[in-house]
Amino acid sequence: MSATWYECKVKYRKFDEASGTHKIKTEPFLVDAISYTEAESRITQEMAAYLPDDEEIKITNIKVANFAEIHPFENTDRWFKSRVSLIAFDEESGKERKTNMYLLVQANDVKEAFDNTVSTMKDTMGEYTIPAIAESPIVDVFPYFTGEEEDMERLKSFVAIKDSVPTRNDMDDQLEQEDVLAHAMEEE
Repeated sequence: MSATWYECKVKYRKFDEASGTHKIKTEPFLVDAISYTEAESRITQEMAAYLPDDEEIKITNIKVANFAEIHPFENTDRWFKSRVSLIAFDEESGKERKTNMYLLVQANDVKEAFDNTVSTMKDTMGEYTIPAIAESPIVDVFPYFTGEEEDMERLKSFVAIKDSVPTRNDMDDQLEQEDVLAHAMEEE
């Protein structure tokens, strides 16, 4: 199931490090959600984690973002919108057709954004071009986590514990081996 990304514009008081004061800012954030209502709820919840309890936020706009994929990279601090044109040959008309898709790629500058876009497209079977890359105003991206990550860790722990605890068959086998060994010692 593919993700639906919603761009949420949030108005809130933000500490400006340059001037040392609080300023009211309206900034766009991206959330993965299944509806506008969930997007509003999720952005409110995510922003609450970054702001003091007495700070209020106002959501000024929510719209479906047109990103096909989101690609975060470590040690980067900005988001870039990459337009990728997929090239297909139309046999009926004999012409090339281009289909555009937009990727949101994290990088430190445009060159790194280009390199990261090429890196994400490396497994693509067809031809493509990257006609445009621009810095996005998106401040942060909040993907939806189902808790599967935690479930996998718990499952790994359970399997490790389970493997270390002998089963009834293991115990029966061990008793049988001890009986055989004891019987062999009696015969000596």
